[in-house]
Amino acid sequence: MSDRSCLVVDDSRVVRKVARRILEEHGFAVEEAADGQQALDSCHQRMPDCILLDWNMPVMNGLEFLQALRKEYGPDNPTVLFCTTETEMSFIEQAIENGAQEFIMKPFNEEILLGKFAQVGLL
Repeated sequence: MSDRSCLVVDDSRVVRKVARRILEEHGFAVEEAADGQQALDSCHQRMPDCILLDWNMPVMNGLEFLQALRKEYGPDNPTVLFCTTETEMSFIEQAIENGAQEFIMKPFNEEILLGKFAQVGLL
């Protein structure tokens, strides 16, 4: 039984599946959400240790979700890793300012994902 949990939030089922496979192989219990509102609902039920968060999603995007999460639960927990195709420095700065701990560019692979998780102390 894993003692670490990760919520993977992405409107792409493929991305969620890839992330789930990598994380479960490394001992994470993984939940999935297809948009920010589903993610927030999931956090209300059970707060994960970390969140892998997509930026561009319908209903509630990653930044809106992150702002709502931090407003409700404070600046540090859970650890949030933003995951996006956005390469603009302003996006990265916005994510960090709003409480993301780290940033992962898509497409990612196992090495990149695990490296970032290690950087924030999750592995």
